[in-house]
Amino acid sequence: MRNVKNSFVLIALLAVVACGQTESTSQTGADTTAVAATATATPEDEQAVATAVDSLNKSIVNPEKSRLENIASDALSYGHSGGKVQNKAEFVDDLINGPFDFQSVDAADQTIAVSGDNAIVRHTFIAKATNAGAPTDIKIGILLVLRKENGDWKLLARQAFKLPDPVK
Repeated sequence: MRNVKNSFVLIALLAVVACGQTESTSQTGADTTAVAATATATPEDEQAVATAVDSLNKSIVNPEKSRLENIASDALSYGHSGGKVQNKAEFVDDLINGPFDFQSVDAADQTIAVSGDNAIVRHTFIAKATNAGAPTDIKIGILLVLRKENGDWKLLARQAFKLPDPVK
């Protein structure tokens, strides 16, 4: 009975998110962000989530311990496309001391769905970086879960995934 109840809740949530999708222009005007809103979401929450994601991406390029710790929830689960999963301390340490040095990070085709104190963000993560000094271009899919904690949107979970190769 519990599985049926959980399945019903999940289907209902997906239906609300799918039915509520609208498009809005980002601050740069260069790309669009689709926003799925529920009855509890406000434009201010949607903008605050977008700002939090932008702050995260800027902090990946210019990592500072205090900013990264402020962006991440203490309960962070940060998944990489290769399967590695980090907690908050590992995430912060890896960006500050790890082999990757990001020169740029862009979030393309971003969607935001806010429901109460939770938000789901999806985008394509496009970055230029060096890995142990070797230049690398990165293009992966990202799923972020943010949670409003003490009035601020914090990164609770992130999962990266490999994108399929384009059809040739």
